[in-house]
Amino acid sequence: MIKIIRKVALWALRKVDLVANLTAENLALRHQLVVLNRNQKRPTIKTRDRLFWVGLSRIWSGWSDALFIVKPDTVVRWHKQGFRLYWRWKCRGGKRGRPTLDSEVKALIVKMADANPTWGAPRIHGELLKLGIEISERSVSGLLSRRNPKPPSQTWKTFIKNHMTEMVAVG
Repeated sequence: MIKIIRKVALWALRKVDLVANLTAENLALRHQLVVLNRNQKRPTIKTRDRLFWVGLSRIWSGWSDALFIVKPDTVVRWHKQGFRLYWRWKCRGGKRGRPTLDSEVKALIVKMADANPTWGAPRIHGELLKLGIEISERSVSGLLSRRNPKPPSQTWKTFIKNHMTEMVAVG
């Protein structure tokens, strides 16, 4: 009994698939007739025609067999161009990367660093999160490293010059 139901279901699916393929092929051929019947010596392929073929190529596997007005490679090229245009539009102008920090937040970070010299970027970042300021720890550490609050350390030349008398006394 199960084998019979399975065979009937497969037969029905094949019939549905056959009807869908015939319908898609009929639609493709009719579209090509419309393009060829335009009042021009050489038919021009408009943007809507390109979109039709790109869309049809995405949903119907036998699209290339029914295509006569252009080569299948041309439709693939149109699809690639559309893909490039989409991503060019998606990534168009505007700001890229991390959003800039407000000057108030920058001033607050500097003020916290000056008031608490032992605090590093992780501690300041944690305090800012407690205040409800969404910022990454890396942004905080970037601001702290640019400040350079410590004076430069003494050079060897300066050290020797300052301690010359004590070093002579030892030797």
